[in-house]
Amino acid sequence: MKQLAQFFKTLGDANRLLIIHAIGKGSLSVTEIIQATALSQTLVSFHLRALRNATIVETRRQGPFIFYNLVNPELYDLIGELSRVAGLESGITAETNPLHLVHGDGWVSGGRTK
Repeated sequence: MKQLAQFFKTLGDANRLLIIHAIGKGSLSVTEIIQATALSQTLVSFHLRALRNATIVETRRQGPFIFYNLVNPELYDLIGELSRVAGLESGITAETNPLHLVHGDGWVSGGRTK
């Protein structure tokens, strides 16, 4: 139970939820996360570290860039359902779309897959 409580504690920060929403079921670089969330680089890095330590996000290196994605993309849907159950239309829901970016190689990041 303590591990589950710690997991929810990590998720219990509005900036972290904003970052998770930006990433969606895709993958974003730190720069893309900063652009999508309008948070400072320092704040994004701080929260990404907490999300990494809780095994909520993982990294992938592509050339000079490090991309972040959810370890379990279903978390995005689960947060949307919790938002719906709580009666919060402004939270992460099936109707909200995270940032979609197409990279030079045609790879799409930040996109939700259905």
